Amino acid sequence: MSSTPLNYWQPPPDFPFAKEQLPTMYDLPSEDPEEPGLPDEFHYYQPQLLRETFCPPDYPPEQICVATDLNLYYDLQHLAWYKRPDWFAVLGVPRFYEGHELRYSYVVWQEQVVPFIVLELLSEGTESEDLGQTVRDIKQPPTKGHVYEQILQIPYYIVFGREANQLRVFHWQTGRYQTLTLSEEEKVWLPEIQLGIGLWHGAYQGLERQWLRWYDAQHHWIPTPVEQLEQERQRAEQEHQRAERLAAQLRALGIEPQ
Repeated sequence: MSSTPLNYWQPPPDFPFAKEQLPTMYDLPSEDPEEPGLPDEFHYYQPQLLRETFCPPDYPPEQICVATDLNLYYDLQHLAWYKRPDWFAVLGVPRFYEGHELRYSYVVWQEQVVPFIVLELLSEGTESEDLGQTVRDIKQPPTKGHVYEQILQIPYYIVFGREANQLRVFHWQTGRYQTLTLSEEEKVWLPEIQLGIGLWHGAYQGLERQWLRWYDAQHHWIPTPVEQLEQERQRAEQEHQRAERLAAQLRALGIEPQ
């Protein structure tokens, strides 16, 4: 299995400070007392489903960082500027900070690896910001879309509007994002990680609706831990029933099964 990061981050060659002088995740936490928290339950459950089904086959779990609603610090010239993606994944970095601690934030110049995928759940109040359409003053932070495309050059940017169940997937190519064409099943394959993402209609956390989730090379939806347990229970039950049928057949022949 490969554990090589797909996107190394390097500071500008003329940046005057050494890495040891820069703030770390301990100095740049995600917590902000002025922010009320997640906007709704969907913003909690949809990223959770993505986390539970994200398992690139070439990367062991301990070399994958998946985060929800975590501050992403990206600008060495403005150390307090950050974006907070609804969900993102980084490949080739320790799952835990320095291998043993949960992250307070994701600080690009400390981790030295850029997220491979960022996902935003669109809402009426955030769509312009998420898609980079907001006009900003030069002294204000750039939009999410601009940061993801032009500053960090994140390979895949996914946006999903729950009201219309509209999925859009952008792939960074030749300096900008190109929109990928979805299949008739509203799916798209990401060859670099041997996973696809698409719209799945089913029940999750007791709610039946359209959800985003990952699928494998055989186009099977990757099961959640709960679904895996249920599949194992069903297999065990089927094996038990098969054994019972075989025992009944042996008894019919006058043979007592051992």
